[in-house]
Amino acid sequence: MTSTTPVSVAADATARPSPKSPAAAAPPPAARRSARRRELGACGVLMTPFFVLLVTVFLIPVATAVYLSFFSDDQPGLGFGPERTVFAGLRNYTAVLADPTFLTGLGVVALYCLVYIPLMVTGALVLALLLDSGVVRLKGTVRLALFLPHAVPGIIAALIWLYLYTPGISPVIDLLGRADITIDFLGVHTVLPSIVNIALWSNLGYNMVVFYAALQAVPREVLEASVVDGAGPVRTALQIKAPLVRSSIVMVAMFTLIFALQLFTEPMLLSQSTPMINSRFSPSMYIYDAAFTRNNYGLAAAASVVLLLCTIALSYGVTRWTNRADAAEEAAR
Repeated sequence: MTSTTPVSVAADATARPSPKSPAAAAPPPAARRSARRRELGACGVLMTPFFVLLVTVFLIPVATAVYLSFFSDDQPGLGFGPERTVFAGLRNYTAVLADPTFLTGLGVVALYCLVYIPLMVTGALVLALLLDSGVVRLKGTVRLALFLPHAVPGIIAALIWLYLYTPGISPVIDLLGRADITIDFLGVHTVLPSIVNIALWSNLGYNMVVFYAALQAVPREVLEASVVDGAGPVRTALQIKAPLVRSSIVMVAMFTLIFALQLFTEPMLLSQSTPMINSRFSPSMYIYDAAFTRNNYGLAAAASVVLLLCTIALSYGVTRWTNRADAAEEAAR
């Protein structure tokens, strides 16, 4: 009969890893590789729809537009020969950038953005802060009422406001006329504010919901601490809530900028009732006119690429400015 000495027991305990030691807890390399492959496979399955849509809806159209922008349809023989497609190089881009109507359209859109984006972001944020503050009652009903205009298609919204802007049939103009107030909503100085009004009516409620959802994620203990420190409702909204939803403000501003640069539906429909809006009022209308009125697809593709580059440059500028502001704020802390 053999006995186990304390020394041998201690040696065996030292040689065998305990269940709580890292050597016993770490899975074998084959198991780690298998788990990694499963994670990559799951990521691939989840990301496939996004990449399919990205390639189909964005990359292929952009590549097609870039390709078409380098070609043009010419007719040899003083215009009497058969039309053929020839390589034009940068001729279409030169024609677009030298066209005063395209440059004027860019200026119109720039002015539209300067008016529309601050009103949109500020108005939506103020409405969201009012709903979050508890001042407004029946919050669900108010949110629904503000969001409903966004559910109306853009063409229908433009037609509704075209009816309200047209003299002779508009009840608004008739009501103002009874009060001896004469306003030409489609005049030379009021047509752009009228377009801004349509866009605000359609999209203000949607962005308000985005801000309201972001405000719901603000920690309640932070708000309670501000109240204990003596901050009033206005100070809490401007100095506590608004900075905490800064990322949402930047996101809404960037998306609003991208959509504003594509201004098309509202001026296209309003152009049926006013001479102040021509067929090349905005860059998107210029592209439509070049492609479907003048049948110059190379020129339309070049204008599309120029507009895309402007959008990318402005979006990049907003992103860089935001990142620098965040870095400066972090350094100040």
